[in-house]
Amino acid sequence: MGERERDISISIQKVRHVYKGGNPAINGMSLDIHTGLFGMLGPNGAGKSTLMRIICSLLVPTEGRVIVGGHDVVKERRHVRRLLGYLPQDFNAWRLHRVEEVLGTLATLSGLENNSERRARVAEILELVGLLDVSHRKVKSLSGGMVRRLGVAQALIHDPKILIVDEPTVGLDPEERIHFRQLMAKLGKDRIIILSTHIVGDLGAGCHDLALIDRGRLEFRGSPEKLIAHAKGFVFEIHMEGNRAEPSDQYEVVSQEQKLGRTIIRVVSRMGEIPDGAVPVDNPTLEEAYLAFMASNSVKQAVKGGEVQS
Repeated sequence: MGERERDISISIQKVRHVYKGGNPAINGMSLDIHTGLFGMLGPNGAGKSTLMRIICSLLVPTEGRVIVGGHDVVKERRHVRRLLGYLPQDFNAWRLHRVEEVLGTLATLSGLENNSERRARVAEILELVGLLDVSHRKVKSLSGGMVRRLGVAQALIHDPKILIVDEPTVGLDPEERIHFRQLMAKLGKDRIIILSTHIVGDLGAGCHDLALIDRGRLEFRGSPEKLIAHAKGFVFEIHMEGNRAEPSDQYEVVSQEQKLGRTIIRVVSRMGEIPDGAVPVDNPTLEEAYLAFMASNSVKQAVKGGEVQS
């Protein structure tokens, strides 16, 4: 049985990574990831990109091990890279080449030397990501959303079992974000997709397992439903007279609307205390749950006085 047929998994074992200056970007993380769309949430600077680079064998961890499909990312880099497709946050290369030329070249470099097989593979991937109709265009003429989809295409050209995507929708408009979420949900049916982001909406309905990373530590692991359950008691609605809500350091405003001369705001309590006049929300959204968890976690860290730099 080949690697493609086996259930590929990723095992992160007590990983720690410290950059020059002594600041730990990853601080003792252990995590197992299996087939499907896996969300890795956390604020900018939490350590997500560092962890992605370690998984991709682009960075050697200071301590700990990462095993991808049974292969050590430090000792068996070639084996690991055959299993991986990677879309970095700053993908914007090949601007003067046509879309089909980009994928054709990368397919050749991945070992697909037969011309007819290579052309068929390029067409298959372009159709999958919705770029077949623009295959003749140069990369510089594509929209931001199309460039991100081309980034996914280049990561898929060698048919990897694992796809790692770092901050995929930065700079995209709402319609392009929707297309990207739909594509990730489709691709996650038969492979591991790790989607690293600080934007909860990037995950979409296809994500059934996620982790929250903050200050280089794994702070939560579970389903979106489990995270939402944790948020109950931290999300509220406040009805206020007039058309403007006064800011407060007690809570963070998630949404705000005006209705019949009143302002209705949904807020996340920073301190876990009910703001004056607030009504608890029984059905918080995933975004509200994320904000509530991170707000309560920040308070805990501040009380401990041991915040980890990332």
